[in-house]
Amino acid sequence: MMIVDKISNYKLYSKINEKFETAFKYITETDLFNLPDGKYEIDGENLFALVQEYNTKNESDLKPESHFHYIDIQYMISGSENIGIAVLENQKPVIVDAENDYAFYECATHLLLLKQGMFAVFFPDDLHMPGIKIKQSEKVKKLVLKLRIN
Repeated sequence: MMIVDKISNYKLYSKINEKFETAFKYITETDLFNLPDGKYEIDGENLFALVQEYNTKNESDLKPESHFHYIDIQYMISGSENIGIAVLENQKPVIVDAENDYAFYECATHLLLLKQGMFAVFFPDDLHMPGIKIKQSEKVKKLVLKLRIN
């Protein structure tokens, strides 16, 4: 049940549960442009933020991923990227790292454009492959909020 929207509509989703409300409050009340790369605890391992700056890549250099215990809210602070998306059905993972809460897959995806000021929510059944260049590689800055579900 992936969600993609612009941050100005966050109130439509902030009442999903308390963690969503806290996550969207963090996005809207934090000076994200000046926040350095790194991990920021909000509620311990139940809710934390990762600030990442990187150059987008060729789609062929990336693999779709999923998570077991976390929902991702990915917010684009600056720049734009494509994200490959697919619904987890019967695809088999090629790499599983349960300790670090991810699995990688080799499967077809559809491209979703995430521009500055937009966010995407990926639940455990949403395969996602962020960081794909649009026409040419560009530097992006993104906030990934990790919401623990179990």
